[in-house]
Amino acid sequence: MTSELPVNEALQIAATAADDKGGIDILALDVSQPLPFVDAFLIVTGRNERNVIAIAGEIEDRLNEAGFKTKRREGRAGGRWVLVDFGGLVAHVFHEEERSYYDLEKLWKDCPEIPLDVLVAAESNESSEALPSA
Repeated sequence: MTSELPVNEALQIAATAADDKGGIDILALDVSQPLPFVDAFLIVTGRNERNVIAIAGEIEDRLNEAGFKTKRREGRAGGRWVLVDFGGLVAHVFHEEERSYYDLEKLWKDCPEIPLDVLVAAESNESSEALPSA
């Protein structure tokens, strides 16, 4: 990734915001090779229109608070696919049906996945909850 913005920091903030609002199937892709103007996509699923809008709003609010400027926002009114562009990072928040239909993961399958700390923490918590108590 080649952006002047600390994209990994933005990804972690955005992924945490999405997770806090109930986002599921959170995925980050390094799209810097095929797209010279974007470093990463964050792809998140919301369970319904209100959840999609809430997730996108939380991502935008937290990134703005951290100093990342919103360049463009699309789709908020419908709540089916909200795109928020921060320059080096573009967040896509989908309703479940739209995510399945547009299948960005398949479209960008040649792009490497970027590990997200929020997912590692969530998986660690799930593993510890699954352990029997002594």
